Amino acid sequence: MKVVIIDNYDSFTYNLVHYCEQFAPVVVMRNDCIDRDQIQKGDKIILSPGPGLPAESGELMAVLGEYHLAHAIFGVCLGHQALAEFFGGQLYNLEHVLHGIETACEIVQPDPLFEGVPKNFTVGHYHSWAVDEKSLPEALEVTSRNAEGLVMAIRHRSLPLHGVQFHPESIMTPHGLRMVENFVMHIQQETCFQ
Repeated sequence: MKVVIIDNYDSFTYNLVHYCEQFAPVVVMRNDCIDRDQIQKGDKIILSPGPGLPAESGELMAVLGEYHLAHAIFGVCLGHQALAEFFGGQLYNLEHVLHGIETACEIVQPDPLFEGVPKNFTVGHYHSWAVDEKSLPEALEVTSRNAEGLVMAIRHRSLPLHGVQFHPESIMTPHGLRMVENFVMHIQQETCFQ
Protein backbone atom coordinates (compact mmCIF):
# COMPACT_ATOMS: atom_id res chain seq x y z
CA MET A 1 0.00 0.00 0.00
CA LYS A 2 1.36 3.43 -0.96
CA VAL A 3 -0.30 6.85 -0.73
CA VAL A 4 0.52 9.65 -3.15
CA ILE A 5 -0.12 13.15 -1.81
CA ILE A 6 -0.46 15.96 -4.31
CA ASP A 7 0.87 19.03 -2.51
CA ASN A 8 -1.03 22.15 -3.54
CA TYR A 9 1.55 24.40 -1.87
CA ASP A 10 -0.12 24.41 1.53
CA SER A 11 1.52 24.55 4.95
CA PHE A 12 -0.88 21.83 6.16
CA THR A 13 0.32 19.26 3.62
CA TYR A 14 2.96 17.80 5.91
CA ASN A 15 0.44 17.41 8.73
CA LEU A 16 -1.46 15.14 6.31
CA VAL A 17 1.79 13.36 5.45
CA HIS A 18 2.45 12.74 9.15
CA TYR A 19 -1.05 11.30 9.61
CA CYS A 20 -0.77 9.06 6.55
CA GLU A 21 2.69 7.76 7.43
CA GLN A 22 1.16 6.12 10.49
CA PHE A 23 -0.64 3.73 8.12
CA ALA A 24 1.31 3.49 4.85
CA PRO A 25 4.36 4.76 2.97
CA VAL A 26 3.81 8.18 1.40
CA VAL A 27 5.14 9.91 -1.70
CA VAL A 28 4.65 13.69 -1.93
CA MET A 29 4.74 15.68 -5.15
CA ARG A 30 3.93 19.30 -5.91
CA ASN A 31 0.98 19.99 -8.19
CA ASP A 32 3.29 21.46 -10.84
CA CYS A 33 5.83 18.62 -10.69
CA ILE A 34 3.72 15.49 -11.19
CA ASP A 35 5.50 12.14 -11.47
CA ARG A 36 2.98 9.94 -13.25
CA ASP A 37 5.11 6.80 -12.76
CA GLN A 38 4.93 7.31 -8.98
CA ILE A 39 1.18 7.87 -9.15
CA GLN A 40 0.75 4.65 -11.16
CA LYS A 41 2.70 2.77 -8.47
CA GLY A 42 0.53 4.25 -5.72
CA ASP A 43 -2.72 2.83 -4.40
CA LYS A 44 -4.40 5.96 -3.08
CA ILE A 45 -4.20 9.67 -3.87
CA ILE A 46 -4.76 12.54 -1.46
CA LEU A 47 -5.29 16.03 -2.90
CA SER A 48 -4.00 18.46 -0.28
CA PRO A 49 -5.38 21.83 0.75
CA GLY A 50 -3.95 24.88 -0.95
CA PRO A 51 -4.51 28.52 -1.86
CA GLY A 52 -6.63 29.75 -4.75
CA LEU A 53 -8.96 27.72 -6.92
CA PRO A 54 -8.60 24.20 -8.38
CA ALA A 55 -8.13 25.37 -11.98
CA GLU A 56 -5.21 27.58 -10.86
CA SER A 57 -3.44 24.72 -9.06
CA GLY A 58 -0.89 23.26 -11.46
CA GLU A 59 -1.91 19.84 -12.77
CA LEU A 60 -4.45 19.15 -10.01
CA MET A 61 -7.42 18.84 -12.38
CA ALA A 62 -5.37 16.80 -14.87
CA VAL A 63 -4.47 14.33 -12.10
CA LEU A 64 -8.17 13.92 -11.32
CA GLY A 65 -8.96 13.41 -14.98
CA GLU A 66 -6.28 10.78 -15.45
CA TYR A 67 -6.65 8.78 -12.23
CA HIS A 68 -10.20 9.07 -10.87
CA LEU A 69 -11.22 5.73 -12.39
CA ALA A 70 -8.14 3.81 -11.22
CA HIS A 71 -7.36 5.12 -7.72
CA ALA A 72 -9.20 5.90 -4.51
CA ILE A 73 -8.94 9.69 -4.05
CA PHE A 74 -9.42 11.86 -0.96
CA GLY A 75 -9.65 15.61 -1.51
CA VAL A 76 -9.05 17.96 1.41
CA CYS A 77 -10.29 21.58 1.23
CA LEU A 78 -8.98 22.65 -2.21
CA GLY A 79 -8.88 18.95 -3.15
CA HIS A 80 -12.55 18.61 -2.13
CA GLN A 81 -13.43 21.64 -4.25
CA ALA A 82 -11.50 20.12 -7.17
CA LEU A 83 -13.56 16.91 -6.93
CA ALA A 84 -16.79 18.91 -6.98
CA GLU A 85 -15.68 21.01 -9.96
CA PHE A 86 -14.35 18.01 -11.87
CA PHE A 87 -17.82 16.45 -11.85
CA GLY A 88 -19.59 19.70 -12.77
CA GLY A 89 -20.22 21.31 -9.38
CA GLN A 90 -19.63 24.99 -8.76
CA LEU A 91 -17.91 26.96 -6.03
CA TYR A 92 -18.88 30.26 -4.48
CA ASN A 93 -16.98 32.81 -2.44
CA LEU A 94 -18.08 32.86 1.20
CA GLU A 95 -19.37 36.13 2.61
CA HIS A 96 -17.32 35.51 5.77
CA VAL A 97 -13.94 33.82 5.40
CA LEU A 98 -13.48 30.77 7.64
CA HIS A 99 -9.80 30.83 8.59
CA GLY A 100 -8.93 29.14 11.86
CA ILE A 101 -12.61 28.71 12.71
CA GLU A 102 -14.06 25.65 14.44
CA THR A 103 -17.65 24.61 13.69
CA ALA A 104 -19.95 21.71 14.45
CA CYS A 105 -20.69 19.20 11.68
CA GLU A 106 -23.23 16.45 11.26
CA ILE A 107 -22.98 13.29 9.20
CA VAL A 108 -26.10 13.31 7.01
CA GLN A 109 -25.46 10.20 4.88
CA PRO A 110 -23.47 7.02 5.56
CA ASP A 111 -19.88 7.28 4.39
CA PRO A 112 -17.01 4.83 5.04
CA LEU A 113 -14.79 7.88 5.56
CA PHE A 114 -16.71 8.55 8.80
CA GLU A 115 -16.65 4.98 10.18
CA GLY A 116 -16.10 5.28 13.94
CA VAL A 117 -16.70 9.06 13.93
CA PRO A 118 -19.65 10.37 15.99
CA LYS A 119 -22.64 11.66 14.03
CA ASN A 120 -21.92 15.15 15.39
CA PHE A 121 -18.31 16.29 15.46
CA THR A 122 -16.22 19.46 15.26
CA VAL A 123 -13.90 20.52 12.46
CA GLY A 124 -11.35 23.22 11.68
CA HIS A 125 -11.87 25.49 8.67
CA TYR A 126 -9.33 27.41 6.60
CA HIS A 127 -11.17 28.45 3.44
CA SER A 128 -12.94 31.29 1.68
CA TRP A 129 -14.69 29.21 -1.01
CA ALA A 130 -17.34 26.50 -0.66
CA VAL A 131 -19.15 23.99 -2.85
CA ASP A 132 -22.61 25.05 -4.02
CA GLU A 133 -24.76 22.06 -3.08
CA LYS A 134 -27.44 22.90 -5.66
CA SER A 135 -24.85 22.63 -8.44
CA LEU A 136 -23.70 19.11 -7.55
CA PRO A 137 -24.47 16.36 -10.06
CA GLU A 138 -26.37 13.22 -9.11
CA ALA A 139 -23.08 11.28 -9.07
CA LEU A 140 -21.92 13.17 -5.96
CA GLU A 141 -23.63 12.81 -2.60
CA VAL A 142 -23.33 15.22 0.32
CA THR A 143 -22.43 13.21 3.43
CA SER A 144 -21.83 16.00 5.96
CA ARG A 145 -22.86 19.62 6.54
CA ASN A 146 -21.85 22.10 9.19
CA ALA A 147 -24.24 23.95 11.50
CA GLU A 148 -24.57 26.75 8.93
CA GLY A 149 -25.59 24.27 6.22
CA LEU A 150 -22.34 24.41 4.22
CA VAL A 151 -21.29 21.22 2.42
CA MET A 152 -18.55 19.66 4.52
CA ALA A 153 -18.13 16.29 2.79
CA ILE A 154 -19.00 14.64 -0.50
CA ARG A 155 -18.53 11.21 -1.98
CA HIS A 156 -19.00 9.74 -5.41
CA ARG A 157 -21.88 7.27 -5.52
CA SER A 158 -20.00 4.58 -7.48
CA LEU A 159 -16.28 5.39 -7.24
CA PRO A 160 -14.03 5.56 -4.14
CA LEU A 161 -13.76 9.35 -4.32
CA HIS A 162 -14.24 11.41 -1.16
CA GLY A 163 -13.79 15.05 -0.28
CA VAL A 164 -13.94 17.14 2.89
CA GLN A 165 -14.06 20.93 3.00
CA PHE A 166 -12.54 21.05 6.48
CA HIS A 167 -9.03 20.08 7.53
CA PRO A 168 -8.85 16.60 9.10
CA GLU A 169 -5.18 17.27 9.92
CA SER A 170 -6.07 20.32 12.06
CA ILE A 171 -6.00 20.16 15.85
CA MET A 172 -9.54 21.58 15.65
CA THR A 173 -10.72 18.32 14.02
CA PRO A 174 -10.40 15.75 16.84
CA HIS A 175 -11.56 12.83 14.67
CA GLY A 176 -9.43 13.78 11.67
CA LEU A 177 -6.82 11.08 12.19
CA ARG A 178 -9.60 8.47 12.15
CA MET A 179 -10.88 9.83 8.84
CA VAL A 180 -7.40 9.64 7.30
CA GLU A 181 -7.01 6.11 8.66
CA ASN A 182 -10.38 5.13 7.18
CA PHE A 183 -9.34 6.42 3.78
CA VAL A 184 -5.87 4.87 3.79
CA MET A 185 -6.79 1.51 5.33
CA HIS A 186 -10.38 0.81 4.34
CA ILE A 187 -11.72 2.77 1.38
CA GLN A 188 -11.34 0.78 -1.83
CA GLN A 189 -13.44 0.10 -4.89
CA GLU A 190 -15.60 -2.43 -3.04
CA THR A 191 -16.45 -0.02 -0.19
CA CYS A 192 -17.81 2.81 -2.30
CA PHE A 193 -21.45 1.62 -2.13
CA GLN A 194 -21.58 0.88 1.59
